[in-house]
Amino acid sequence: MNWIPLTNLEQIDAIKEASKNKPQLIFKHSTTCSISKMALSRFERVEAPDHIDFYYLDLLNHRNISAAIAEAFQVHHESPQILLIKQGECIYDESHYGIMMDDVIEQAGV
Repeated sequence: MNWIPLTNLEQIDAIKEASKNKPQLIFKHSTTCSISKMALSRFERVEAPDHIDFYYLDLLNHRNISAAIAEAFQVHHESPQILLIKQGECIYDESHYGIMMDDVIEQAGV
């Protein structure tokens, strides 16, 4: 998995813009949560498709970015959580045990 680190607020606008050409996924991860670690590990076991960009957000180090993501995409914050962005909007979000690569691929529809 080629994660793109999500480390600054300006990337949110860049993700919105890039999603007009290619689906973008944000994985919000808490490095101290066992459920989050399990969800990330299970997610990474499946080969990532090339037609989606994957962003990784370390919640503990970037709480401000997590809050901005919730506001920008009108989603309730959870951890762990994935958000799939297309055409500037969050078209799918899931958390905890519901995080599955197959579902992301299906929702991306590419």
